[in-house]
Amino acid sequence: MTDDLSRIDDALRTRILADPALLLEDQDIMRALVAANDKAMGQNVVDLRGIAMERLEERLDRLEDAHRSVIAAAYENLAGTNMIHRAALALLDPLDFNAFIAYLSQDLPTILRLDSVQLVLEGAEGEAAAIIGRIAPAVVATGPGFVDHYLTEGRAHSPRPVTLRQIAYGNEGLYGAQAAHIQSEACLRLDLGESRRPALVLLGSEDPHHFDPQHGTELLSFFGGMLERSMRHWLK
Repeated sequence: MTDDLSRIDDALRTRILADPALLLEDQDIMRALVAANDKAMGQNVVDLRGIAMERLEERLDRLEDAHRSVIAAAYENLAGTNMIHRAALALLDPLDFNAFIAYLSQDLPTILRLDSVQLVLEGAEGEAAAIIGRIAPAVVATGPGFVDHYLTEGRAHSPRPVTLRQIAYGNEGLYGAQAAHIQSEACLRLDLGESRRPALVLLGSEDPHHFDPQHGTELLSFFGGMLERSMRHWLK
């Protein structure tokens, strides 16, 4: 009777012998077999091969996690590249400056999944600034020197073409009613050519992780260059 209970079912035994790889591919079964083997050897025997296998298994788990992270990052980068390409192609559509401003305020936020896009122009103050704001709410007029001061936050260093940062809230003078909800921004500095003051395109998001200083800026640098050339075209 005891022998019958201790024997493996004939059908199961036949299946295992026919395809033993099934056991090797099942981690739970392999752990149970190793544990049974350790128990059979007793506490005074150290199974170095078993220890080595455990460490290899841990390393394999870490490699698999890293592999999944790399794949996820690759998909995210691909998605970001596709969005920038769509935005760049859509930038070719406007036929006049008003259409370009409509692209910034309506199309671009949708394509890049943003909550706000603002164009900051230096040099227009007072009544002229108020007129610009009424005609194009997505355009903000500021005094000379504002762009570089905003990018460097008053520090004595040259502004970068692209600045990514997380913020507690947006500048009300730039983002208007949305300012309190903006928690990260990408600042694209535009060089409009000799004898012209720089401009700034602000991409604002309510997600604090949408724009992170640790993120790469290559795609946004490319897109900023396209915006820069488009602005120069309209300012001719």
